[in-house]
Amino acid sequence: MQFDFLFRSPPTPRTSAADTLLVGSRAVPLRLVPIARARRYVLRLQPDGTARVTIPLGGTQKFAREFARQQTAWLEAQLRRREENPLVRDWTHGTEIYYRGTTTPLILDPTAGTVRFADQMVPLPGAGAVRVTVERHLRQLAAGELPPRTLALAAAHGLTVRRVTVRDQRSRWGSCSRAGTVSLNWRLIQAPEPVRDYIILHELMHLREMNHSRRFWRHVAAVCPDFIVAERWLKQHGKLLR
Repeated sequence: MQFDFLFRSPPTPRTSAADTLLVGSRAVPLRLVPIARARRYVLRLQPDGTARVTIPLGGTQKFAREFARQQTAWLEAQLRRREENPLVRDWTHGTEIYYRGTTTPLILDPTAGTVRFADQMVPLPGAGAVRVTVERHLRQLAAGELPPRTLALAAAHGLTVRRVTVRDQRSRWGSCSRAGTVSLNWRLIQAPEPVRDYIILHELMHLREMNHSRRFWRHVAAVCPDFIVAERWLKQHGKLLR
């Protein structure tokens, strides 16, 4: 029920009574978002508890609602998981998040209407929006930093990248296409810089070998000798991809 997509701020459709989904005993807000480049209907549970359905080109809201109703058991399981696991609840004052490889607490200032962490200060639009707001800010930082870093590393190793995108991926840290497009997970802004660079270099090496053969890993080892350390960090912190 997860799908990788190019990050951009989608329009927010109005929510009516018809756009509320009954999940067990709960009424879950339902957002129907048409995306022309989408190939299929995709249901995601957003950090604010909203069920979001992507509607592909040619799709209908009627079918999107029916698609969501067919997945209520999955949604109920996800909601239960959030209640049982404090890591996926909404963030509050003192919640620790990863930022550039270290944990840092969120400092909420209700009077100023801001949340601070590390060297960052972000205005809060309203109650109950801490996690959504902070993650949006992290995505913006990633969108500004990851593409130029990728192009710089590509140039340093004599490689040509046609496009760099920053995505909200839930199952991988990055990808590379034969056309020369490198896609990176915005959560790399939460990783240490050496780990971030490893992921970028890993994807760049796919421009030489579009597989994970021994020859591919030799390319990786040549440009990133400590890649095993980076891999270990990624495995230990896979929860960031929740």
